[in-house]
Amino acid sequence: MEMRMKQPLLEVRSKTIIEVDGLKFKDLNGNGKLDPYKDWRLSPKERAENLVSLMNVDEKVGMMLINTRQMGLSQKDKSKTSHDGVLDEGIVEKGESIFAITKVMGTTYTIENMHLRHFILRDNWSPAQMAEWVNTMNEVCEGTRLGIPCLIASNSRNENTEFIFGMNDAAGIFSTWPGTLGLAAAAKGDIKNGGDASLISQFAQIAHDEWDATGLRKGYMYMADTVTDPRWQRTYGTFGEDPIFIADAIGRIIDGFQGESLGSHSIAMTTKHFPGGGARENGFDPHYEEGKWNLYPTPGSLEKYHLPPFQAAVDHGTSSIMPYYSMPSIKKSVVQEFEGEDIPYEEVGFTFNHYFLNHILREKLGFKGYINSDSGITSKMSWGVEALSEAERFAKAINAGTDMVADTNDIENLKAAINNGWISEQRIDQANVRLLTEMFALGLFDDRTYVSADLAKATVSQSAHWDAAYQAHKKSVTVLKNQNQTLPLTVEKLESKLVYVEVFHKDTERAVAYTAKAKKECQELGQFTLTDNYEEAEAAILFLHPKSGAYFSATPGLLELEICENKTETALDGSSYQETTLTGMNHLREVTENIRSRGGKVIISVNVTLPWILGNVEPLADALIAGYDTFYKAQFEVMSGNSRPVGVLPLTLPASEAVIAVDTNGNCVSRNDVSGYDKDNYMPEGLSYAYKDSDGNFYKLGHGLTYENKLNL
Repeated sequence: MEMRMKQPLLEVRSKTIIEVDGLKFKDLNGNGKLDPYKDWRLSPKERAENLVSLMNVDEKVGMMLINTRQMGLSQKDKSKTSHDGVLDEGIVEKGESIFAITKVMGTTYTIENMHLRHFILRDNWSPAQMAEWVNTMNEVCEGTRLGIPCLIASNSRNENTEFIFGMNDAAGIFSTWPGTLGLAAAAKGDIKNGGDASLISQFAQIAHDEWDATGLRKGYMYMADTVTDPRWQRTYGTFGEDPIFIADAIGRIIDGFQGESLGSHSIAMTTKHFPGGGARENGFDPHYEEGKWNLYPTPGSLEKYHLPPFQAAVDHGTSSIMPYYSMPSIKKSVVQEFEGEDIPYEEVGFTFNHYFLNHILREKLGFKGYINSDSGITSKMSWGVEALSEAERFAKAINAGTDMVADTNDIENLKAAINNGWISEQRIDQANVRLLTEMFALGLFDDRTYVSADLAKATVSQSAHWDAAYQAHKKSVTVLKNQNQTLPLTVEKLESKLVYVEVFHKDTERAVAYTAKAKKECQELGQFTLTDNYEEAEAAILFLHPKSGAYFSATPGLLELEICENKTETALDGSSYQETTLTGMNHLREVTENIRSRGGKVIISVNVTLPWILGNVEPLADALIAGYDTFYKAQFEVMSGNSRPVGVLPLTLPASEAVIAVDTNGNCVSRNDVSGYDKDNYMPEGLSYAYKDSDGNFYKLGHGLTYENKLNL
């Protein structure tokens, strides 16, 4: 944490500034005296301890909750706003929206009467509008009894993606990079070419500058989870399956966003989801009951694959850590060790798990920050403690070591747990000191309460930021197969032949919109002559965006990883149902067969958000590419030879349904807790995990082709 010795530039909007020893301080409680918490010369921890001694129980309770808060611009009824429409003052009754687990009050009431000071922003307005909103929130905070400011958190905002609640709430306003898997593909490609993962450091530094200027000072990111179960829906938000690479990436992310230590221009990071969400039970996600278990059937897997990235996060000083909803299964695991000690399993979610949070995270890994739960752990996702009342769940989580409970404003149940004597005053004070130490370190009580809306706009619009992001898009493109050197499709090779471009998606409306976008970006490049009629084209470039499953509800059977349409599946209860991951499969086959029958070439790009099984698609293509929410234009640049392919696979793609088959007892033929590159060590005789294409390429971790001829690049 940085210590401050020189006078910071202070701004107040409702309180006054006092002078002591010729220096200026904010009189945040209006008593005319220099209480230690107002004294920027003291350490963040000293200031936090003093402030906690002045707070009442209601203020301490409010500090320990963080809730989603929308901006006034998102409130459709403008009579329910304040401060010229900036703050949302609407009331949402319990159950009216996904966020209203309890009744949501207006912004001013929530700050002044419920004493919340941590808020999650999921809205996606302009940088200047966000900055103004953060300032207005803090203006209301300043006017309260102790003048405690607020801290705004957000999920990732710098990745090109379709909106997915809780993970990618916002995209396209800040500099827009490929998805997290794309960053991994690009950085791993640089490493393969003799470089390092500094692309991740550059990403973190640029994103940091944008967040800092806008006043978003806390990131619920990034995922340090290692992908070991291919059906896990959150795969796209990870850095892949290689724990050594993920550890390096997470360290770079924290260094870039936080700096060497937490200071007045840091973005405080919340690394998630401890101790690693990848060890799923056949892909089911703990946002719903079917996915509440983490499985460890393989000796040593927790220590080898899942914990190293969290050790890196701790070593680089991550400000907070978010435990996963899931709980360890005794029945479906073997004993795991950490540093030579057996780990006892208590079958409760990791947020409630005293051993994992205290013994492993704090004592063994050496974590010094605070523990921030995932959303909804006291209501919907309270695995292992479902029989407890909500007040008892608060007590269980906080006594296990959780300092802040996410996405709730349920002050009543937390206060009831305290009043019943289930949580000690000492533990409540400890949590508050940890939370406030971060806020003091971030300068929120001093010169960083308010930000400049003009600076926010100027910072985010810097072309250098967007150029760097675009370079990362190009580098992420991964060539999986290139039969007879189909690529690059250079101007010489094409000789003004006609090219057909189409985008396929599960959602037909999106397919139409994306096709128009892809054609426009292709024309901007100016190297292909496009036709809308594939029957006259001599090359086709087809982009596939498969989708599988839903975020908050389980599929009737296992999550589908094949690219398919109207495929008959068997549900877990034995009934059958239809599954589609990509609409228009017959049309896709027609286009590819027509073009290839006339000696033309087919280039297919698959958007890898999950480790898709490519058996229905790869044989149709002369060249096959993987993108990761990668811009079409960047992919065209690689296809045309303007840019040499760099990207490699950040995870292994499974060979077939047979290698991820699950028996009637729910046991998977390949290990749920082992990374793809190591699964063959545990496969039955005759089965090999990675997909092998018609050219003999194995689509395993690190696979990526480049062009033979050294293009003049």
